[in-house]
Amino acid sequence: MNISAPTPVKTIAVIGAGTMGSGIALTAAQAGIAAFQVDLSAAQLEKAKAYHLKTLARAVEKGKLQQADADAAAKRISYVATMAEAKSADWAVEAATENVEIKKKIFKEMAATFPAHAVLATNTSSISITDLASAVGADAHRVIGMHFFNPVPIMALVEVIKGLATSDETTQRTIALSIAMGKTPVPANDRAGFVSNRVLMPMINEAFYACMEGVAKPEDIDQIMKLGCNFPMGPLRLADFIGLDVCHDIMMVLYRELGDQKFFPCPMLRQLVQAGRLGDKSGRGVFDYAKK
Repeated sequence: MNISAPTPVKTIAVIGAGTMGSGIALTAAQAGIAAFQVDLSAAQLEKAKAYHLKTLARAVEKGKLQQADADAAAKRISYVATMAEAKSADWAVEAATENVEIKKKIFKEMAATFPAHAVLATNTSSISITDLASAVGADAHRVIGMHFFNPVPIMALVEVIKGLATSDETTQRTIALSIAMGKTPVPANDRAGFVSNRVLMPMINEAFYACMEGVAKPEDIDQIMKLGCNFPMGPLRLADFIGLDVCHDIMMVLYRELGDQKFFPCPMLRQLVQAGRLGDKSGRGVFDYAKK
């Protein structure tokens, strides 16, 4: 496939200013692409902006980035409350919560807002691209999965997932943009969880079962997996980092779509989510971060 042919993306709209959305916007800006950070919440936009400035400042302090380059990247990001304010973008990527109905609603607005040549991408980590594309009718050919990983500025992988109607042009352009953003695009088929979460989430779920059943203490489960499997982070610590609510939602997508009981979330995971113990984002999950 010729990846040099597509016209370079000049402006990207990132719908959602949470952990993933803010990371995508910053990565695009550092790659020289103007980015609209879109979110209805003014507080979330301020949080994203603070994260952008802090991350850039840290890179300068560590000598990984010149101050002039950091300033230029920061200036490339615009913070807006509506898609209409970002309608000039020639690429849009949705990075909202892992809920199919919410995403379909966003995609309908994306198709109605952005120009006909704009790719409509989603950062979903588990939901069918074909299902999301069904929300935009004749525009389904420009819908594609562009699954980044957290933290986006650091992680190299982008899973590229074609839906049933995704055009070859859209796929080619997505691969080219991923490379332009300094990432390594790897294709995966449109099945629930794709490859990464199809493999990762059952492992995390099993770690919760091992903890719940008293096989070992949480910190010992993580230590065994780190030292024995050479994981940089134990599965329970990773779950807290991802967000226990996100892990739960992904497991439910796998369970509903694949129909196998092994994908149903462990009772311990469900209970922690119900209690609002979501991990890093809430200060407490499997582990207590308020004490640190």
